[in-house]
Amino acid sequence: MRQQLIAIGAITVASILWGTTGTAASFAPEAGPLAIGAAALGVGGALQALVALPALRRAGGQLRANLPLVCSGGLAVAIYPLTFYSSMHLAGVAVGTVVSLASAPLASGVLERCVQHVPLSRWWLIAVALGIVGSALLCYSKMTFATGDFGSTIGGIILGLVAGTSYAGYSWAAHRLMNRGIGRAASMGAVFGTGALLLLPVLLLKGAQLTVTSDAFMVSVYMALIPMFLGYLLFGYGLTRITASTATTITMSEPAIAAILAVTIVGERLTTIGWVGLGVIALVLAVLSCAPANASTARAGRPGTAREVIST
Repeated sequence: MRQQLIAIGAITVASILWGTTGTAASFAPEAGPLAIGAAALGVGGALQALVALPALRRAGGQLRANLPLVCSGGLAVAIYPLTFYSSMHLAGVAVGTVVSLASAPLASGVLERCVQHVPLSRWWLIAVALGIVGSALLCYSKMTFATGDFGSTIGGIILGLVAGTSYAGYSWAAHRLMNRGIGRAASMGAVFGTGALLLLPVLLLKGAQLTVTSDAFMVSVYMALIPMFLGYLLFGYGLTRITASTATTITMSEPAIAAILAVTIVGERLTTIGWVGLGVIALVLAVLSCAPANASTARAGRPGTAREVIST
């Protein structure tokens, strides 16, 4: 129970850091979303791999034996920032973040259910349902004040769905590697290092946009070091103690953080319905914090997850 609460706390802090990315990107409008995305996870992913280099060497044989899983996770890492930042660029910080993160736990649950045949528990379903309702309320609130092109908003929503799926994909891949006996540092370093290599061509093509102004450069440095590098270190720690679907459900706190920052700093607006959505999302963390106390987990003698089967 204590270890799981620490893991939930680590992933919550990571979510808060990630929630600042859209607002930070708004301070560098001259740098396009592809440049910001490639710098954020390209540099951040490379740092993950460098820090994990000793672990990567020790786990070299295991990683080669799981090369398809490493490559699929790396591809998901590369797709995520390009679609995520493009989604926010087209649909706004609040909507882009909400759609991306609301779709992630669904995709993650489907992966675990279809590939690993992990049954979905009541707790997980309740948490996801609450998160989706809260995210939908946030999205509706933002659409009420939308003044931009409707096609851009729809395009941003579609890209957000792709981002959410890719986010769930690399979370699942990293968790699977850990379950196969590969350490956290090696698993995260391999997946994010592969993603960084795939993002390198984009960074070479678009990187000049990051040096146009000092603000653009500082934003890219912040994105790479704080939300991406530090945030994913915390996320990787949490993944060793809870399932990927639970982790992605916890990160539904990110849309709340992003929405608050979008309103208070960027100048986006929310209706009363939007603020209700923030409260609903807050309940997700409460549900997941209580979930480990179920009787089946206690009898199993191991840290529970919000996806454990609860006997009826």
